[in-house]
Amino acid sequence: MPKFKYVAEDASGKKKKGTVEANNEQSATAKISQRGLFPLEVVKVEENKKVKTKKSGAPKVKGKGFTFSFGKPKMKTKALTVFTRQLATLIGAGLPLLRALKTLERQSANAPASFAIITDIAETVEGGSGFAEALGNHPKTFDRLYVNMVKAGEASGNLEEVLERLAEFKEKAARISTKIKSASMYPAVVFTVATVITVGLMLFIVPKFQQIFADMLGKNEPLPPLTQAVVNASEFMQNHYIIILGVILLVVIGFQLFKKTSGGEYFLHGLVLKIPGVKVLVMKSNVGRFCRTLGTLQKSGVSILQSLKIVHDTTVNRVLAKDIAHIQAEVTEGEPIVKPMSQSRIFDTMVVSMVEVGEETGELPEMLLRVADNYDQEVDAAVDGLISMIEPLLIVFLAVVVGTIVIAMFLPLVKLIETL
Repeated sequence: MPKFKYVAEDASGKKKKGTVEANNEQSATAKISQRGLFPLEVVKVEENKKVKTKKSGAPKVKGKGFTFSFGKPKMKTKALTVFTRQLATLIGAGLPLLRALKTLERQSANAPASFAIITDIAETVEGGSGFAEALGNHPKTFDRLYVNMVKAGEASGNLEEVLERLAEFKEKAARISTKIKSASMYPAVVFTVATVITVGLMLFIVPKFQQIFADMLGKNEPLPPLTQAVVNASEFMQNHYIIILGVILLVVIGFQLFKKTSGGEYFLHGLVLKIPGVKVLVMKSNVGRFCRTLGTLQKSGVSILQSLKIVHDTTVNRVLAKDIAHIQAEVTEGEPIVKPMSQSRIFDTMVVSMVEVGEETGELPEMLLRVADNYDQEVDAAVDGLISMIEPLLIVFLAVVVGTIVIAMFLPLVKLIETL
């Protein structure tokens, strides 16, 4: 039986090397995964060459003597969901994988990114590689969760069922993401409108009133303190707008650079968890995603250690990811998952209790998915609650900013009327 050398990651992210005996690369990959490892590279010892197909790039435009490459394409979330659902349907109808891929390739001829990716996957599979391996050549489109679930589906012979679960997972995740993005759009639009109105008043309206006050009251007549403060601010904006724009640009660039650092990202993610209203939304959405991802992976046959590794890697908030890393480490040491979950600040008593029942009854994936469905509903409620809280605050903010400028402009008129 042929031997294969491999390089893989364990649950803690450390690289492991070793050998495994198997009939082919797919069997070798499956055996490596059963050891709780994530295969990175597989080499057949006899041939001393990598079995997995060389990763293909994006579509290239060939010219005379030179070639342009535009980078690897990426499917949009909606296109990926449709691809997954259609592929599951075709395989369920009895079509071989390669024929199903060729069918979807023809259907995606009008979508360049999808067409390029599906074509490459079909060619890789036709060349003798596994489906999961072909998907792994496009990490921008197919994340580790997707690839590992397909790998488990191939090994167990339940590829159709796994693809159905993946499509459902992507649809629910996209719905929650859209809900949260829609909620964030409202305050962003209102704040932008308030900023534009304020800048317009300060640059164009206030100077006109300032000239009127000088003509009516005289240049030596002092203005009310509030009016004088607004006039001074207007003059500063007119005379130093380049400096103001430069400072704003530097702040934006500095913030982006700070956000990309490990310490900055951790600080900002921790700060988000201290904002009332936002904290509840972030916690609930992360718990729901944790349970849905872990439950989907477990139901598809991925090992608990590898599942936790994937969940950790796909958790956006780094503060919460640190807690998941602790759960992963405890499970690696042989502890049941419910113990470190009960010690975490992420999971409430209800979640821990349902996971404990799931472990005792052997229905942990089902319990996790039930919790995820429940938290999806709570995320919807949290989004609606946050919007209802933000709306009056934004109205008050807009009224205070614009109202202050308007009142400041009318105070000298009141003073003039009193004088008359």
